[in-house]
Amino acid sequence: MRLTVDEAKAMEAEIPYLRRYARALTGNAEAADDLVQDSLERAIARFGQFQAGTNLRAWLFTIVHNMRCDQHRRNVRRPTEIPIDDAPQQTSTRATQADALHLADFRRAFSRLSEPHREVLALVGLEGLDYQRAASILGVEVGTVKSRVFRARESLRREQLMLDQPAPREMWRIAA
Repeated sequence: MRLTVDEAKAMEAEIPYLRRYARALTGNAEAADDLVQDSLERAIARFGQFQAGTNLRAWLFTIVHNMRCDQHRRNVRRPTEIPIDDAPQQTSTRATQADALHLADFRRAFSRLSEPHREVLALVGLEGLDYQRAASILGVEVGTVKSRVFRARESLRREQLMLDQPAPREMWRIAA
């Protein structure tokens, strides 16, 4: 299917939003770019299924979500192999600035969330979608979205509290 110039420009305008959502889903910029590219290929091939007058971004987010689900199912069946030559040669150093540490803590806590919780927080919290639109993209009920947002936020709060707590005194005692 060939797109008109206006259709192509409209899709191109959505790419930053798609990349941000894909990054939240994958946790990896390279994987997110691949996901967006694959999703755009599918969207262009099936653009005839898009209903004019509806929300293009929501339609594209749905495609990204479905592509990610497909990838996840494939990856569960076939584990990822990393060649030894591609393994990191040295460990990274911790950031010295407080903001960088807080961001790293948040990323760590966010990555520990289940995929449904990451998806819903990315749509509602990062993209600013309302519950109804997020429910439509994820293919679930609005109540499920509300529940997932609540539980995901609570998990992030608990994780933050754990990160802010000093280690128990027993850890600092040296056995004599």
